[in-house]
Amino acid sequence: MNRRKFLGMGVAAVAAIVIPTSSLRAMDFRKEKPKAWEATDSATAIKELYGDAPLKETKDISLKAPKLAENGGSIPITIKSKLDLESVALFQDANPRSAVAVFSVPKGGIVNYDLRMKMRKTSKVTVVAKATDGTLYTVSRNVEVSIGGCGG
Repeated sequence: MNRRKFLGMGVAAVAAIVIPTSSLRAMDFRKEKPKAWEATDSATAIKELYGDAPLKETKDISLKAPKLAENGGSIPITIKSKLDLESVALFQDANPRSAVAVFSVPKGGIVNYDLRMKMRKTSKVTVVAKATDGTLYTVSRNVEVSIGGCGG
């Protein structure tokens, strides 16, 4: 048996042991909450996704986005938190649909997400995170777009 086959079998064995015992859970937010994906503003999308629960501003969630995005076609976003969360959602008010992404966080998972999004004009970007105790936390920042990324 050569080294590659041996290492491949080892990785497969570890995956077979670890994956079934982990408590992964995910929700198809587009299927379960379709109105959130049709909303044209963040407030409506947040309400459709999370209901009327109050949002608490926090410094325990880090939202990194450029103050000025030279090209709205590819805006880097980083979301980090050490809070015990069950979901993290990203919204913006620059495009026809406000919801950008929603992530289910596995129990004990680490929130350290990097993504890119399009914005066709200057707007506020908002993160809403639902803690395992049901508390909704939020953080936002304005992103100025000099060249629109949606054909603008």
